[in-house]
Amino acid sequence: MDRLRLWKMMVQLRAYDERATLLQRQGRIGAYPTFWGEEAIQAATVLAVRDTDWLFLSYRQNAVPVLRGLPPEQAWAYFRGDPHSFFDPSQFGCAPQCVPLSTHLPHAVGWAVGRRLQGGDEVAVAFFGDGASSEGDAHEAMNLASVFRAPVVFLCTNNQWAISTPFSRQAAVDRLSARAAGYGMPGVTVDGYDPLAVLGAVAEAVERARRGGGPSLVEAWCYRIGPHATADDPSLYRGEEETALWRQREPIGRFEQLLVGDGLLSPQEVDAEHERASGAMRAAGHRLDSMPPPTGEEMTAHVLAVPPAPWPGNLLRRS
Repeated sequence: MDRLRLWKMMVQLRAYDERATLLQRQGRIGAYPTFWGEEAIQAATVLAVRDTDWLFLSYRQNAVPVLRGLPPEQAWAYFRGDPHSFFDPSQFGCAPQCVPLSTHLPHAVGWAVGRRLQGGDEVAVAFFGDGASSEGDAHEAMNLASVFRAPVVFLCTNNQWAISTPFSRQAAVDRLSARAAGYGMPGVTVDGYDPLAVLGAVAEAVERARRGGGPSLVEAWCYRIGPHATADDPSLYRGEEETALWRQREPIGRFEQLLVGDGLLSPQEVDAEHERASGAMRAAGHRLDSMPPPTGEEMTAHVLAVPPAPWPGNLLRRS
C-alpha cells in the first residue's frame, strides 16, 4: 500500500474543503457542508476499492469524485445551483451525491444486485452518517442487502452529531456497528481519524463482498470538528472545549508525524505538498469564477418534465 499516495489524497481533500469554505464566505458559492477532519475516511475508502467499484455519496462526500478525476470547480458549481456540475456517474464510478438522508443506500443495493446478476464482481460502497442511520431507508437497505447477500459495504461516518442532535440522543447503543448483527452481517468500528485503520477495514469488507460473502457495516468513529454546514453555528449547542480536544486528533497531522517518523517524508516535503494542493484549489476557484453563472431557465429545465401553466392572476385577487 502506498502510504504517500494516501496522504496526498488526504491533503487534496483538506485543500478542497478549506477553499470551498472560503468561496462560500466570499459569496462565490452557496451554503456548503464542510468535512474538515473526515479526510482519512474518504481517501482511504477510495484507495480500498477498484476503479470499477461504485461509490454512493451523501452531501459530505461531495469531493470524493474529485479524487477520481472530477475537476474541483465542477464539484463546487453544484453549490451555486449550476446544472453544469452534473457528471456522468459511469465515468467516475460515483453516484450523484444525495442530500436527502439515506435515500442513496437502497440505490447502492440495487446497483450491486444488478451488477451481480450481470455477472460482474464489482462492489458498491455507500457512505452515510450517524444521523442518516436513523432513517428508515438505511434499515431497509441493510436488511435487503443481507437477504440478497448483495456486494455492498455500508460505511457510516459517525461524527457524533446530526446537526445539533448528539449521538447519545440518536441511538441506545454505544456503537452503530452493533446493529449489524440484527441484519446478519459483520460490523466493525474503527478510528475514523486513522487512515490505515479505515483502509484495512474497508478493504476487508470490500473483498469479502467481492467473494460473495455479502454486505458489511463499517463504522468510522470520529467527530464533526466544524459546523454541519456554513449556515450552522455549532456554538449554540456544544462547547468549544470538546471540539478543541478532537481537533488535536485530526487525521492529517497525525499521519504526517507517522510518515516523517518513518523517514518517508521530510517537514519540507510536507509544507511543499500543502502549498501545491492549496495552489491547485486556488486555480480551480478562478476557473469556477470564469464559468458563466446558470440562468434561471437552466436551473429549472430538468425539474419538471412538463412545466405548469402560469398561475392565473385573477385567483390571487381578494374578493
